[in-house]
Amino acid sequence: MRFIVGTTEAAGLGWRPKGAAKVAVDGLEAWANEFEPGEIRRSCFGDSTVVVAGSCLASMVELERAAAAAARGDWVVATRLPGVALVLVRTGRVWRIAGDRAGTVQVFWMHFADRVLWGTAAAPLAALGGYQADPAVLLGQMVLQGVEVLGDASHFHEVRRVRPGHVLVLEEGQQPRTERLAPPVGRTEFERAAPLVREAVVEAVERRTMLGGRISADLSGGMDSSVVASLAATRTRLLAVTYTDARMQDEDDVHYARRTAAQLPGVRHQVVEGGTGATRHFGGLDDPHLLPLTDTPTYSLGLVAMKRAQLAGPVRDGARLHLTGRGGDDVLGAVGAMAVDQFRAGQRVAAWRHVTAMARVRRTSNAGLLAQAARTAATPYPRALEALADQVAAGRMGGPMGAARILAWCSVTDALPWLTRLGRSTVAELIGARIADADPRQTPGRLHERLALELMGDGHSTFDQMSRTLWDLPVHAPLLDNRVVDLCHAIPGWERARPGAFKPLARAAFTGLVPDVLLERRTKTPFTGSLYDGLRAHAPAVRRILAESVLVQAGLLDRQRVMGALDAGARGETVPLAALHGLVVAELWLALLPLSRTAWWERTNATRVAA
Repeated sequence: MRFIVGTTEAAGLGWRPKGAAKVAVDGLEAWANEFEPGEIRRSCFGDSTVVVAGSCLASMVELERAAAAAARGDWVVATRLPGVALVLVRTGRVWRIAGDRAGTVQVFWMHFADRVLWGTAAAPLAALGGYQADPAVLLGQMVLQGVEVLGDASHFHEVRRVRPGHVLVLEEGQQPRTERLAPPVGRTEFERAAPLVREAVVEAVERRTMLGGRISADLSGGMDSSVVASLAATRTRLLAVTYTDARMQDEDDVHYARRTAAQLPGVRHQVVEGGTGATRHFGGLDDPHLLPLTDTPTYSLGLVAMKRAQLAGPVRDGARLHLTGRGGDDVLGAVGAMAVDQFRAGQRVAAWRHVTAMARVRRTSNAGLLAQAARTAATPYPRALEALADQVAAGRMGGPMGAARILAWCSVTDALPWLTRLGRSTVAELIGARIADADPRQTPGRLHERLALELMGDGHSTFDQMSRTLWDLPVHAPLLDNRVVDLCHAIPGWERARPGAFKPLARAAFTGLVPDVLLERRTKTPFTGSLYDGLRAHAPAVRRILAESVLVQAGLLDRQRVMGALDAGARGETVPLAALHGLVVAELWLALLPLSRTAWWERTNATRVAA
């Protein structure tokens, strides 16, 4: 697994991660696993030091300026360097450690041996501390919507998480604390922000094309990947890959991908035909021990066979990195609950129009959605969580259903009946713990936007880890870069998702830079049919995974209900597919994850001598 762990204590820790390389920075004891030497850089100015680790795209001059700024007290400059990386800033005797805004690089910490140990992965820390996975988190992620399941916690007991957009502060003689990183820009009007978004996305893509070597990219035919591929194609020769199957061939993706590729000089376009044999959803799971290890459960494990086929061309081509449009929905679009934020901001007529348009698109009751929006606007978030905790504990489905869930503060998925009484009480306790931290000033749109961004960031991070492990191919998502996220989220969400317009921010920002045919698209391809096909084809492998369910054996899930949902899904009946997919990858993660200390760590010579 790719990670960095360390401590700011000068004395030896007594343990070191197996196979990891020491990071040479004064006042810092740290190790990097599966990082190339050039991926870790530092700059010093006076008594200040800036260290970046990962895909930081800053020049050495920019890094030196960040160190100089830190010496003047402006350490935040280092957290805004281009790219995606772990950032460590020392000013005097204070260290600040930060990941990125989207959570593709996260920071975790725990107390160990009278010191604070931090890292970009929680599993190595948990193994050193002797801590186990927290089933409440796994269950919560499966059955809850609109709840900060993680918050300051992680997937492991006693290992803490630094929320994306925050920084861990370690100061001699003080307890660890976190500080919120204020966004560099406040609320910005759509027309003023669009050119800035254009500049930020272009820079995020261009800097990656300047890294050298061959580059490949997704070209799904959708807006997001096509924008990234189009911008990259103006700077370098590109292998663009479109994945499709029999279900998706009747949709618009391949059509738009071919038309876009035809207008991009220097692009070699490859259409990969999947949907047969093992190349489907849930393929490649017959021998789970051949799957890569990730720090959190990843949906990408259910797509491993499809991704192997999709990336086979870039791997044969010797691509140095692969570009994807992941995160486009989170930055160029907006969540439905933004209509409630719009109402609370005083734009009531416009908000009701927004909800009415949503009802029309989703072919549901306009009155029902308006009523739900009104209830959400009138209810403080802590009160909504209290009602949800009671509902989960009682095992009642009720509450907002269908499209109304989009406008609700929080809700349960259709997987709630899978939980036993113990499972329900475990999740209800988790919700109760989040009530104390719930900000009553929070708005539903901003909450859902942040949770969706963090989910995407974690999903991209684990997919990148999987691709590096299996195919030695790093995957980059330029639309998740800090500057892109900050600029897009400075625009009110209801302006990024206007009724009757599909991603108007993309049209405003990229007209003239990408083929017009791309910006004319108004459709989005559904993948539900392909998911059911994959589940039906690979039901035996999925059944073996769930038959040994750790969560069932712990008395948290009802085996009969879980297996019944699997069998129904294999027959093509409507089941909560996302929850089923999440359960499969959670069980794979629990089964594969080594948590013994010696699986990750070894004693140092200093420890042996002292002993």
